[in-house]
Amino acid sequence: MTMAIKITPHLIANAYHTACMAELQALKPGNVHMFADGHGMTIDDFIRSADATVAVMSQPDVTVGERVLYSVSATQKAVGQNTNLGILLLCAPLIQAALCTEDRQSFVNNLNKVLKQLTIQDAQHVAKAIVLANPAGLGESSQYDVRGKIEVTLFELMRTAQNKDRIAWQYANNFKDILSFGLTRYAEALAKWNNRAWATTAVYLGFLSQQCDSHVIRKHGSSLAMQVMREAQAIELIYMAADNVKLVQQKLLGWDNSLKKRHINPGTSADLTVATLLLHEVLN
Repeated sequence: MTMAIKITPHLIANAYHTACMAELQALKPGNVHMFADGHGMTIDDFIRSADATVAVMSQPDVTVGERVLYSVSATQKAVGQNTNLGILLLCAPLIQAALCTEDRQSFVNNLNKVLKQLTIQDAQHVAKAIVLANPAGLGESSQYDVRGKIEVTLFELMRTAQNKDRIAWQYANNFKDILSFGLTRYAEALAKWNNRAWATTAVYLGFLSQQCDSHVIRKHGSSLAMQVMREAQAIELIYMAADNVKLVQQKLLGWDNSLKKRHINPGTSADLTVATLLLHEVLN
Protein backbone atom coordinates (compact mmCIF):
# COMPACT_ATOMS: atom_id res chain seq x y z
CA MET A 1 0.00 0.00 0.00
CA THR A 2 1.38 3.41 -1.02
CA MET A 3 1.18 6.08 1.63
CA ALA A 4 -0.44 9.33 0.52
CA ILE A 5 1.63 12.48 0.86
CA LYS A 6 0.61 16.08 0.46
CA ILE A 7 3.28 18.09 -1.29
CA THR A 8 3.01 21.84 -0.75
CA PRO A 9 5.18 24.74 -1.96
CA HIS A 10 6.47 25.02 1.63
CA LEU A 11 7.54 21.36 1.59
CA ILE A 12 9.20 21.86 -1.82
CA ALA A 13 11.07 24.93 -0.58
CA ASN A 14 12.39 23.02 2.42
CA ALA A 15 13.30 19.98 0.32
CA TYR A 16 15.11 22.03 -2.32
CA HIS A 17 17.08 24.09 0.19
CA THR A 18 17.88 21.03 2.29
CA ALA A 19 19.15 19.17 -0.79
CA CYS A 20 21.38 22.07 -1.84
CA MET A 21 22.84 22.40 1.66
CA ALA A 22 23.26 18.64 2.19
CA GLU A 23 25.20 18.28 -1.06
CA LEU A 24 27.67 20.93 0.13
CA GLN A 25 28.23 19.04 3.40
CA ALA A 26 29.42 15.95 1.53
CA LEU A 27 32.97 15.42 0.31
CA LYS A 28 32.58 15.31 -3.48
CA PRO A 29 36.03 15.13 -5.11
CA GLY A 30 36.47 17.74 -7.83
CA ASN A 31 33.55 19.88 -6.68
CA VAL A 32 33.00 22.65 -4.13
CA HIS A 33 32.13 21.31 -0.68
CA MET A 34 32.65 22.11 2.99
CA PHE A 35 36.17 20.65 2.94
CA ALA A 36 37.44 22.72 0.01
CA ASP A 37 36.45 25.43 -2.48
CA GLY A 38 37.54 25.20 -6.11
CA HIS A 39 37.35 26.35 -9.71
CA GLY A 40 37.08 30.02 -8.70
CA MET A 41 33.98 29.33 -6.60
CA THR A 42 33.43 29.15 -2.86
CA ILE A 43 30.94 27.29 -0.73
CA ASP A 44 29.39 30.68 0.11
CA ASP A 45 28.61 31.19 -3.60
CA PHE A 46 26.54 27.99 -3.57
CA ILE A 47 24.80 28.84 -0.30
CA ARG A 48 23.81 32.27 -1.63
CA SER A 49 22.66 30.69 -4.90
CA ALA A 50 20.37 28.30 -3.04
CA ASP A 51 19.01 31.12 -0.89
CA ALA A 52 18.39 33.27 -3.98
CA THR A 53 16.51 30.58 -5.92
CA VAL A 54 14.44 28.76 -3.31
CA ALA A 55 11.41 31.05 -3.63
CA VAL A 56 11.18 30.76 -7.43
CA MET A 57 11.93 27.04 -7.48
CA SER A 58 9.10 26.33 -5.04
CA GLN A 59 6.59 28.72 -6.62
CA PRO A 60 3.46 26.82 -7.73
CA ASP A 61 2.21 29.03 -10.57
CA VAL A 62 5.14 29.08 -12.99
CA THR A 63 6.15 26.82 -15.87
CA VAL A 64 9.28 24.67 -16.00
CA GLY A 65 10.96 27.11 -18.36
CA GLU A 66 10.06 30.11 -16.22
CA ARG A 67 11.29 28.32 -13.10
CA VAL A 68 14.69 27.78 -14.71
CA LEU A 69 15.04 31.22 -16.30
CA TYR A 70 13.95 33.22 -13.26
CA SER A 71 16.22 31.15 -11.01
CA VAL A 72 19.24 31.62 -13.27
CA SER A 73 18.53 35.35 -13.28
CA ALA A 74 18.32 35.38 -9.47
CA THR A 75 21.59 33.44 -9.27
CA GLN A 76 23.38 35.89 -11.53
CA LYS A 77 22.20 38.79 -9.35
CA ALA A 78 23.32 36.97 -6.19
CA VAL A 79 26.74 35.63 -7.19
CA GLY A 80 27.45 36.78 -10.76
CA GLN A 81 28.44 33.36 -12.07
CA ASN A 82 27.06 29.94 -12.96
CA THR A 83 26.85 27.86 -9.80
CA ASN A 84 23.64 25.93 -10.37
CA LEU A 85 22.37 25.70 -13.97
CA GLY A 86 22.43 21.91 -13.96
CA ILE A 87 20.71 21.77 -10.59
CA LEU A 88 17.94 24.06 -11.81
CA LEU A 89 17.45 22.14 -15.07
CA LEU A 90 17.08 18.88 -13.15
CA CYS A 91 15.02 20.14 -10.23
CA ALA A 92 12.51 22.26 -12.18
CA PRO A 93 10.55 19.39 -13.80
CA LEU A 94 10.85 17.27 -10.65
CA ILE A 95 9.29 20.08 -8.62
CA GLN A 96 6.63 20.66 -11.28
CA ALA A 97 5.60 17.02 -11.04
CA ALA A 98 5.83 16.91 -7.26
CA LEU A 99 3.41 19.82 -6.82
CA CYS A 100 0.60 17.65 -8.21
CA THR A 101 1.62 14.38 -6.54
CA GLU A 102 -0.04 12.29 -3.83
CA ASP A 103 2.22 9.24 -3.74
CA ARG A 104 5.41 7.88 -5.28
CA GLN A 105 3.72 6.06 -8.16
CA SER A 106 1.67 9.10 -9.10
CA PHE A 107 4.87 11.14 -8.99
CA VAL A 108 6.48 8.95 -11.67
CA ASN A 109 3.36 9.24 -13.84
CA ASN A 110 3.10 12.99 -13.26
CA LEU A 111 6.76 13.48 -14.13
CA ASN A 112 6.22 11.70 -17.45
CA LYS A 113 3.25 13.98 -18.16
CA VAL A 114 5.21 17.11 -17.24
CA LEU A 115 8.05 16.15 -19.58
CA LYS A 116 5.76 15.27 -22.48
CA GLN A 117 3.77 18.51 -22.04
CA LEU A 118 6.80 20.82 -22.12
CA THR A 119 6.27 23.62 -24.64
CA ILE A 120 8.21 25.64 -27.20
CA GLN A 121 8.06 28.55 -24.76
CA ASP A 122 9.65 26.34 -22.10
CA ALA A 123 12.47 25.66 -24.57
CA GLN A 124 12.87 29.35 -25.33
CA HIS A 125 13.04 30.22 -21.62
CA VAL A 126 15.61 27.49 -20.98
CA ALA A 127 17.68 28.59 -23.96
CA LYS A 128 17.76 32.13 -22.56
CA ALA A 129 18.73 30.73 -19.16
CA ILE A 130 21.61 28.71 -20.64
CA VAL A 131 22.96 31.71 -22.51
CA LEU A 132 22.62 33.86 -19.37
CA ALA A 133 24.41 31.29 -17.21
CA ASN A 134 27.06 30.74 -19.91
CA PRO A 135 28.25 27.35 -18.63
CA ALA A 136 31.82 26.24 -19.27
CA GLY A 137 32.18 24.28 -22.47
CA LEU A 138 29.08 25.74 -24.12
CA GLY A 139 29.79 25.56 -27.82
CA GLU A 140 27.71 25.88 -30.96
CA SER A 141 25.34 23.18 -32.15
CA SER A 142 24.29 22.40 -35.68
CA GLN A 143 20.80 21.54 -34.41
CA TYR A 144 18.73 23.69 -32.05
CA ASP A 145 21.54 26.00 -30.94
CA VAL A 146 20.42 27.80 -27.76
CA ARG A 147 21.74 31.08 -29.18
CA GLY A 148 19.46 30.79 -32.19
CA LYS A 149 15.70 30.76 -32.66
CA ILE A 150 14.11 27.83 -30.84
CA GLU A 151 10.99 26.39 -32.48
CA VAL A 152 10.75 22.98 -30.80
CA THR A 153 9.50 21.93 -27.37
CA LEU A 154 11.86 21.63 -24.44
CA PHE A 155 11.33 17.86 -24.47
CA GLU A 156 12.45 17.70 -28.11
CA LEU A 157 15.37 20.02 -27.40
CA MET A 158 16.54 17.72 -24.62
CA ARG A 159 15.82 14.55 -26.56
CA THR A 160 18.12 15.60 -29.37
CA ALA A 161 20.90 16.45 -26.90
CA GLN A 162 20.62 13.33 -24.74
CA ASN A 163 23.62 11.52 -26.23
CA LYS A 164 26.02 14.31 -25.31
CA ASP A 165 24.50 15.64 -22.10
CA ARG A 166 23.39 13.51 -19.15
CA ILE A 167 21.01 16.17 -17.85
CA ALA A 168 19.24 16.21 -21.21
CA TRP A 169 19.21 12.40 -21.01
CA GLN A 170 17.11 12.61 -17.84
CA TYR A 171 14.41 14.54 -19.68
CA ALA A 172 14.36 12.00 -22.50
CA ASN A 173 14.32 9.00 -20.15
CA ASN A 174 11.99 10.09 -17.32
CA PHE A 175 14.90 10.79 -14.96
CA LYS A 176 15.83 7.11 -14.82
CA ASP A 177 19.31 7.71 -13.37
CA ILE A 178 17.79 9.33 -10.30
CA LEU A 179 14.68 7.18 -9.90
CA SER A 180 16.36 3.83 -10.59
CA PHE A 181 19.84 4.39 -9.16
CA GLY A 182 20.21 7.60 -7.15
CA LEU A 183 17.34 7.08 -4.70
CA THR A 184 18.24 3.42 -4.16
CA ARG A 185 21.94 4.14 -3.60
CA TYR A 186 21.13 6.93 -1.14
CA ALA A 187 18.69 4.78 0.85
CA GLU A 188 21.11 1.85 1.01
CA ALA A 189 24.05 4.05 2.03
CA LEU A 190 21.92 5.81 4.65
CA ALA A 191 20.87 2.44 6.08
CA LYS A 192 24.49 1.27 6.16
CA TRP A 193 26.11 4.31 7.80
CA ASN A 194 23.22 6.40 9.17
CA ASN A 195 25.06 9.49 7.99
CA ARG A 196 23.57 11.81 5.36
CA ALA A 197 26.89 13.28 4.24
CA TRP A 198 28.48 9.86 3.77
CA ALA A 199 25.40 8.65 1.87
CA THR A 200 25.54 11.73 -0.35
CA THR A 201 29.17 11.02 -1.24
CA ALA A 202 28.13 7.46 -2.10
CA VAL A 203 25.52 8.79 -4.53
CA TYR A 204 28.02 11.18 -6.12
CA LEU A 205 30.68 8.48 -6.55
CA GLY A 206 28.04 6.16 -7.96
CA PHE A 207 26.99 8.59 -10.67
CA LEU A 208 30.61 9.38 -11.48
CA SER A 209 31.46 5.66 -11.73
CA GLN A 210 28.51 4.71 -13.93
CA GLN A 211 29.13 7.00 -16.90
CA CYS A 212 31.45 9.73 -18.09
CA ASP A 213 30.53 13.07 -16.57
CA SER A 214 29.17 15.19 -19.42
CA HIS A 215 30.52 18.43 -17.92
CA VAL A 216 34.01 16.91 -17.98
CA ILE A 217 33.44 15.77 -21.58
CA ARG A 218 32.43 19.28 -22.67
CA LYS A 219 35.48 20.88 -21.08
CA HIS A 220 38.17 18.24 -21.54
CA GLY A 221 36.98 15.64 -24.04
CA SER A 222 35.89 12.00 -23.86
CA SER A 223 39.32 10.50 -23.23
CA LEU A 224 39.94 12.43 -20.02
CA ALA A 225 36.33 11.93 -18.93
CA MET A 226 36.83 8.17 -19.30
CA GLN A 227 39.99 8.39 -17.21
CA VAL A 228 38.13 10.26 -14.47
CA MET A 229 35.39 7.62 -14.52
CA ARG A 230 37.99 4.87 -14.03
CA GLU A 231 39.55 6.82 -11.15
CA ALA A 232 36.07 7.16 -9.62
CA GLN A 233 35.41 3.43 -9.94
CA ALA A 234 38.59 2.61 -8.02
CA ILE A 235 37.71 5.08 -5.25
CA GLU A 236 34.09 3.94 -5.10
CA LEU A 237 35.09 0.30 -4.52
CA ILE A 238 37.11 1.30 -1.47
CA TYR A 239 34.48 3.73 -0.21
CA MET A 240 31.49 1.40 -0.48
CA ALA A 241 33.39 -1.43 1.22
CA ALA A 242 34.32 0.69 4.23
CA ASP A 243 32.56 0.24 7.55
CA ASN A 244 33.85 3.67 8.61
CA VAL A 245 34.31 6.00 5.66
CA LYS A 246 36.29 8.45 7.80
CA LEU A 247 39.16 6.08 7.10
CA VAL A 248 38.75 6.84 3.37
CA GLN A 249 38.57 10.61 3.84
CA GLN A 250 42.25 11.30 3.17
CA LYS A 251 42.08 9.30 -0.06
CA LEU A 252 39.02 11.30 -1.14
CA LEU A 253 40.73 14.60 -0.27
CA GLY A 254 43.83 13.53 -2.20
CA TRP A 255 41.74 12.79 -5.27
CA ASP A 256 39.83 16.05 -4.77
CA ASN A 257 43.13 17.94 -4.83
CA SER A 258 44.31 16.04 -7.91
CA LEU A 259 41.13 16.80 -9.85
CA LYS A 260 41.23 20.48 -8.97
CA LYS A 261 44.90 20.78 -9.90
CA ARG A 262 43.90 19.40 -13.31
CA HIS A 263 40.93 21.85 -13.44
CA ILE A 264 38.49 18.93 -13.61
CA ASN A 265 35.02 19.58 -12.23
CA PRO A 266 32.57 16.64 -12.48
CA GLY A 267 29.63 19.01 -12.21
CA THR A 268 26.98 16.84 -13.83
CA SER A 269 27.45 14.12 -11.22
CA ALA A 270 27.08 16.74 -8.47
CA ASP A 271 23.91 18.10 -10.10
CA LEU A 272 22.40 14.60 -10.28
CA THR A 273 23.25 14.18 -6.61
CA VAL A 274 21.33 17.33 -5.62
CA ALA A 275 18.30 16.18 -7.63
CA THR A 276 18.45 12.80 -5.89
CA LEU A 277 18.51 14.45 -2.47
CA LEU A 278 15.59 16.68 -3.46
CA LEU A 279 13.44 13.70 -4.45
CA HIS A 280 14.39 11.79 -1.34
CA GLU A 281 13.25 14.74 0.78
CA VAL A 282 10.00 15.09 -1.18
CA LEU A 283 8.98 11.44 -1.39
CA ASN A 284 9.95 10.21 2.07
